[in-house]
Amino acid sequence: MQIKRQHIISSLLGLAVAALLVLEMPSKPKTQYFHNEGKVFGTYYNIRYSATEDLKDSIEVALQAFDNSLSLFNPHSVLSAVNANRDTTTDATFDAMWAEAERVYTLSGGAFDITVAPLVKAFGFGRKSDQFAAISSQTVDSLRAFVGFDKVQLIDHKVVKQDPRVQLDGGAVAKGQACDMVAEMLQRQGCENWLVDIGGEVVCHGLNAKGEPWHVGITKPNLNNEGAQEDLQEILAVTDICMATSGNYRNYYFDGAERRSHTIDPRTGWPVQHSVLSATVVSSSCMRADALATACMVLGETEALEMIARAGDAACYLLVAKNDSLTAVCSSNWAETLEKSK
Repeated sequence: MQIKRQHIISSLLGLAVAALLVLEMPSKPKTQYFHNEGKVFGTYYNIRYSATEDLKDSIEVALQAFDNSLSLFNPHSVLSAVNANRDTTTDATFDAMWAEAERVYTLSGGAFDITVAPLVKAFGFGRKSDQFAAISSQTVDSLRAFVGFDKVQLIDHKVVKQDPRVQLDGGAVAKGQACDMVAEMLQRQGCENWLVDIGGEVVCHGLNAKGEPWHVGITKPNLNNEGAQEDLQEILAVTDICMATSGNYRNYYFDGAERRSHTIDPRTGWPVQHSVLSATVVSSSCMRADALATACMVLGETEALEMIARAGDAACYLLVAKNDSLTAVCSSNWAETLEKSK
């Protein structure tokens, strides 16, 4: 009987100690949704994610890493050094941009080309200090002599140019690639739900704070009432998507009576003039979607749909001006691609 009583007392003491240990253990931090926003690359970012702590500092580190590599406005970036013909070694961010740019250059038949920078600047769509410029055919022809992705190579992390006047512009993939970099950082931090929006380019995963799919809008172009509140053409409900939109309805100017788009066809040297007003592309990365959306704007409706079909990992939604009205033209796999993203 004495032994049994001692056993009971020992068991009770053991339970008491275990209870004290549980009470002393720190509670696991609760996951909550955070919202960070700010200005970057001349546009705005909005990032929502679930985490145990605010990751704003980590987000800004990721954005700064991108800026240090590919910003045209940072004189110390790798891209600025390449354009200034300074001896520089490229980094992983630059190399990733280069590889995707080369793939889309080939896929688009040269409609997407990061060496278009001299033409962009000549037409006044470079730095904010540039003025919109009237430009002659002779000037365009002279600039085209050193525009072309076939005039540059990346060898052992060094950009080799056929002509030192070749200049690179990564702007057509910048926001998309930055979205990818922030999303990758959130994933490394253990986040399971996020939406990264940088200037309208979007990467999202998981669910929003209401436990619902993320809602992503496609803007309806407004050509007749400049400065008016923009409406949404579509609102997509998605949980896992990389999406980018390129358009000709915001950034343009008039050269006399002629309306000049900011999208330049590197094959001709001139701003494009066709009925496609915006191209929204979903692809395997936001960087790729960004590049493909730009290529769609250069190619026009028919060739854009053909390119997307060849891509194998992309779908597109084009808004086209037809008979004084706006028409949505989608690739054959658009609906299926959105369904898979839910």
